[in-house]
Amino acid sequence: MRILQINTAVNSGSTGRIAEDIGKTLIHGGYESYIAYGRGNRPSDSKLIKIGSQKDIFSHGLKTLFFDKHGLGSKQSTKAFIKTLDDIKPDAIGLHNIHGYYINYKVLFSYIKSHKIPVLWTFHDCWPFTGHCSYFDTANCMKWQTHCESCPKTNDYPKALVDRSFDNFEDKKSAFTGVEQLKIITPSHWLANHVKQSFLKDYKVQVIHNGIDLETFKPLNIEKTQTKIILGVASTWDRRKGLNDFIALSEKLPEDYKIVLIGLSKKQIEQLPKKIKGIERTENIQELVKWYNKASVFVNPTYVDNFPTTNIEALACGTPVITYNTGGSPEAIDAETGAVVEQGDVLGIFNAILNLDKPNQMELSKKCVNRAKNNFDKKHRYKDYLKIFEKMIN
Repeated sequence: MRILQINTAVNSGSTGRIAEDIGKTLIHGGYESYIAYGRGNRPSDSKLIKIGSQKDIFSHGLKTLFFDKHGLGSKQSTKAFIKTLDDIKPDAIGLHNIHGYYINYKVLFSYIKSHKIPVLWTFHDCWPFTGHCSYFDTANCMKWQTHCESCPKTNDYPKALVDRSFDNFEDKKSAFTGVEQLKIITPSHWLANHVKQSFLKDYKVQVIHNGIDLETFKPLNIEKTQTKIILGVASTWDRRKGLNDFIALSEKLPEDYKIVLIGLSKKQIEQLPKKIKGIERTENIQELVKWYNKASVFVNPTYVDNFPTTNIEALACGTPVITYNTGGSPEAIDAETGAVVEQGDVLGIFNAILNLDKPNQMELSKKCVNRAKNNFDKKHRYKDYLKIFEKMIN
């Protein structure tokens, strides 16, 4: 069995690491694994195929910005990639993020349909069934259920100076429907419910929560400091990830608490208040694991999310999670391993932190680790993908 996955990046960021881990599972099962990607140069156990160049990405970005044609650039580089597909002849294709300025979805899906290749598509956001946005929550816009138009989110990713949401909706519906054998995977029940209300409702949808490496993300013998650390982790920080909420939270905290945020830019770090320590984005997983272990609590005040991997990484290290009631983020925890707070309720986060600050921290930590072991072990979650690929092909 020969499987080719497609994603924006490989072995970097949450979606890139998921594709990499699925690839490793395939290889361990005795199958061939390929990953095609748009940017980055991280090592991989799979055979890698680079789609296009930086020039292509830049050109695609301009097409998006000036004409709102995201996913409709990179035509020549996608055609060149299709020739590679002809050489590889994959038995099935695993799609992840096909937005990100690197591939032309019309060219790709035309090839998939004409060659009747089985497709397993993992949705990491809502972009496949909207006329523009990757998340509609912040605008409370439900037009995608009927037909997108007059988009309120053209200023958000993928940013555009014009509104082509009506035509984009039509283009996506035409391209993504009618695939002979396509199954959709969502990492959260929240997203699965939305897919079932979209123009993709006729496809089978299955929930497979993201998995992590429990041999890497685990409790370490690190002594907690007298200063209690509240940790936040994101690949990029902005209002949508709750950066302003962390700043507001820092003003309420007692002296024995300190906030540590990982993934900030140098400029953002320079602008932080004294009670927040900023750290730039790191690909050093061991450094990340140490911070999860040092933390008393992991806080995720996200305003847009599907099923953030950071939540389950924290749990696996024995750290309870406080998250906003956003997307599938609350699905990572239960009443014994964290707390769910309504969006924007900084006082609610503060009270949840104090409530989790109990004498029996060891027992709380064990419950967090057990939840991660029982639900989010990648050895089990990515074998679920393997079984689906085998069933689709056979």
